[in-house]
Amino acid sequence: MEQRGREPVTVVFTWDVAPGRERDFERWTESLREAAGRYPGHEDATWLRAEGRRHRYYTVVRFDDQESLDGWLDSPERRDLFERLGGIAEEHSHRTTGLETWFSLPGESVPAPSKAKMIAVTFCAVYPLSLLLQAFVTPLAQDWPLPLKALLFPAIVVPLLTLLVMPALSRALRRWLYPVRRVPRAARPGH
Repeated sequence: MEQRGREPVTVVFTWDVAPGRERDFERWTESLREAAGRYPGHEDATWLRAEGRRHRYYTVVRFDDQESLDGWLDSPERRDLFERLGGIAEEHSHRTTGLETWFSLPGESVPAPSKAKMIAVTFCAVYPLSLLLQAFVTPLAQDWPLPLKALLFPAIVVPLLTLLVMPALSRALRRWLYPVRRVPRAARPGH
């Protein structure tokens, strides 16, 4: 039986550090880096601080394959380290469904909107395009073979959604999709 080659995997994690806890977080990252370095398959971890955003950090982690990465992510040692992180920082990582690329903000690493919001905006984009297609294009293709008629919808709608409609809707609905988190007055510097 042929053995499949290992494919290296890279993951980026985003961290929001509590104001004033940056040094605590950086000390914690050293413990995490040392522990990960002892794990099979670990190749490298690079920590970056977001330019212009004092409290945002990124970690670029490389393992020699997905199985090794999963072993580290699910390890008791990593879990123990994360228990010591309480109140210092919050990690943002999520699995994607594919729609998130329509809702990404250039230059920002923010979590995608809720699935309900993504569904609502996508419906608002697809429905009018579907109506227009049914009214003006489908009658022209009435005598076409079914595979060609079925091809019309994705061939027209997907590029329109990806290149024009979704970017415009995402910009227009930005405040609703990505509400600004208010910092409580007592947590602001100088209060």
